[in-house]
Amino acid sequence: MIRARGLSFAYGPRTVLHEVELSAERGQLTGVLGPNGSGKTTLLRLLSGFLRPAAGTVTVDGRAPTDFDRRSFAKRVAVVPQETPVDFPFTVSELVLLGRTPHLGALGLEGAADLSAAEQAMTACGVRELAQRPIFALSAGELRRAYVARALAQQAQALLLDEPTAGLDIHHQIAICELLCAHARAGCCVVLVVHDLNLAAGYCDRLLLLKDGAALAQGTVEEVLTYRQVRAAYGVDVYVGVNEITGTRFLIPMTGSSSSSGSG
Repeated sequence: MIRARGLSFAYGPRTVLHEVELSAERGQLTGVLGPNGSGKTTLLRLLSGFLRPAAGTVTVDGRAPTDFDRRSFAKRVAVVPQETPVDFPFTVSELVLLGRTPHLGALGLEGAADLSAAEQAMTACGVRELAQRPIFALSAGELRRAYVARALAQQAQALLLDEPTAGLDIHHQIAICELLCAHARAGCCVVLVVHDLNLAAGYCDRLLLLKDGAALAQGTVEEVLTYRQVRAAYGVDVYVGVNEITGTRFLIPMTGSSSSSGSG
């Protein structure tokens, strides 16, 4: 559903992405990994149409993001940004209902279907009991889950999420990842920027590993999360094993293995 071909971008003289390729399909959870400053957030902003590439192309269903009007694009792509601003005194319910904006009629009034979609999203993200709480009164983890609920309420065909599990305890990390997997299995295209290599190994179908703005590796979990490639990306030694129960890979950093060539 979402394609990036030869994608490059620079902030002034500083190139942050260089000829990156990505194919994210419906029915799959695609993870984007890499050390700090490797271009993950910039890539997501390009995929969402927030930024325009210096070179290369981004397409959603074969069309550039700029070919859609805002409402049509929002019905296709929902975004959870890395930063979750608290600029207005919304309640959690009001924030989540903003996700219904592309579906509202000319008067901009929510109907029963919109209220139901918002309530289902809040329940799925574990913030239903916080519905009437002002978002400025939330913890960082609660606020992030509220933003994920807003994206789910949008009922878009694709989800782009920038570190949605950051700041969450392990229970909510797993719950959010399970939720995103369920959406992917239901036919949604999900692209997830994630720092936790074990979450990526356990839940993603395909991975893109970035280093210094370029693709270091891309493919299945088994193809990407190898000792040599993790070492090349992060500058640390890791033990890569296989969980005997689930069959998924897991990674354990080796104590004292970091080098000066690390993530920075």
